[in-house]
Amino acid sequence: MPSIETLRFLTEDTTRKIAAQFGTPVFVYHAPTIEKIAQNALDFPNAFGLTVRYAMKANPNAAILQIFDKLGLHIDASSGYEAQRAILAGIKPAKIMLTAQEMPTDLVELVKKGVIFNACSLRQLDTFGQNFPGSDICVRLNPGLGSGSTNRTNVGGPAASFGIWHQDLEKVFQIAKKYNLNINKLHTHIGSGSDPAVWQKVAIMCLDFVRKFPNVTTLSLGGGYKVGRMTHEPSTDLKKIGQPVRQALLDFHQETSRKIHLEIEPGTYLLANAGALIATVQDVNDTGQQGYQFLKLDTGMTDLQRPALYGAQHPIIVVPQPQSQSEELKHYIVTGHCCESGDVLTPAPGDPEALMPRLMRSARIGDLVVIEGAGAYCSAMCAKNYNSFPESPEVLLHADNTFALIRRRQTLEQIIQNEQPA
Repeated sequence: MPSIETLRFLTEDTTRKIAAQFGTPVFVYHAPTIEKIAQNALDFPNAFGLTVRYAMKANPNAAILQIFDKLGLHIDASSGYEAQRAILAGIKPAKIMLTAQEMPTDLVELVKKGVIFNACSLRQLDTFGQNFPGSDICVRLNPGLGSGSTNRTNVGGPAASFGIWHQDLEKVFQIAKKYNLNINKLHTHIGSGSDPAVWQKVAIMCLDFVRKFPNVTTLSLGGGYKVGRMTHEPSTDLKKIGQPVRQALLDFHQETSRKIHLEIEPGTYLLANAGALIATVQDVNDTGQQGYQFLKLDTGMTDLQRPALYGAQHPIIVVPQPQSQSEELKHYIVTGHCCESGDVLTPAPGDPEALMPRLMRSARIGDLVVIEGAGAYCSAMCAKNYNSFPESPEVLLHADNTFALIRRRQTLEQIIQNEQPA
């Protein structure tokens, strides 16, 4: 029998119980898996101390933030709104670093609360200096090299707008001198799903930048570690890529007597395979011998946009109704519920324009489907309310197989509550 993807932390029985209690679609996150993967990150090789920041844009649910906070992780926020959201979830401001493309309108308020600001452009650095002369500051550099699972997730190099271009260091020094700023942290991030070899190369290369900043005591290397959602896809071995970085920090200390504290900012790595999306087969369609068999689900890009954006692959497992169990396997194109031709959950790898049938158990209308690898950049990055579909609920599954609702299903009234008559 051909191999097919299987359930990871859910069982068929638990899947049915959660669907019966909360309806579908519904996200489920597995607390033991989250804790195990977080510990892997906390064990990242380092020479002179380590801070692990959770990139909360991957999934900003307060319950998730609180789990990481209890484990000792800090927070990487990508907007002023995310920083405020983390504070509302009970995260201490001093544990939050704000690295934003858009200059936060509440920058002064956040910094006064204790949030660490990471200047991502010359304008941001100058604005910070105007408001907080004589202060410590972190600066994000674009090292001139990037890597990602697709061009859309590459945030380094000449085609990326993220960070201050590495050849503009003299301008950084001028602004710092103008406002008597103390640059004590440097930050880089090259992309999500980046090639481990490229990540490692950039990490070591960044110490050359540290040499030019005598007061820098912390180097943040961002995140972006490759995670295999499908069983045949490789995942980054943090200990393997971390050992050369640790050695580089030791060598740097031997050369300069400077002890550099290391920071990393995983998001996908921490949560991707700790989450799943349960849906229901709501229709089956067949387009003949030259066409395809389609499974239509009650979810789609309103919950999971990665396949439509990147051609990303997610394991999809049919959980049949108990009375209709079958060992038969079929090839399906799995589609979403939106009136949108791009709402396809089984595109060809890396190509959202192409279809690739997926082998799975034979399915009938009413069967459940579990989409694995849905913990990161799914509920947080959905096509919110497209076709007026509500946001799906989120559930936390504990080690004893009990579960708790951590976000209610949105109502139609909530969708339209901010609309005003003309």
